[in-house]
Parts: sequence; C-alpha cells; structure tokens
Amino acid sequence: MVTRLEIESAIRQLSEGEVRDLAKWLQDYLDEMWDRQIEADMASGKLDRLIAQAEADIADDKVRNLDEVLRNG
Repeated sequence: MVTRLEIESAIRQLSEGEVRDLAKWLQDYLDEMWDRQIEADMASGKLDRLIAQAEADIADDKVRNLDEVLRNG
C-alpha cells in the first residue's frame, strides 16, 4: 500500500503541467464523489425537509433572484 507521504513525494517530482493535470483529475474525482453523496442523500430522503423549506420560501416570495444577489455582493 502507498502512503500519503509517498504520494506527496512523488507529486513533488512531477512537472508543473503534470501537477496541474493531476489537480484537475483530483477535482473531477471529488466532484464525482460529491454528486454520488448528493444522489444518495436525495434517495434516502435526507434532503426532503430542506427541499420543502426552499419550496415554501419560493412560494412565499422569501427569496431573491440570484442575479440580484450577485450584483449586490
């Protein structure tokens, strides 16, 4: 088994381009993990309460348009 320290040492030996490629791959991998977790949480009902609250806030006009939020940020 390879340790994290061994991986870090190997990364230090890569060219800048290879490190950037690795960083992109790692971000893509993390994004996929996040997507799987969200899908699992949706399927299990863990997000139902939050979704219901968001829908209620939208129905009650308690939300602002994202463009408005970004312009004022």
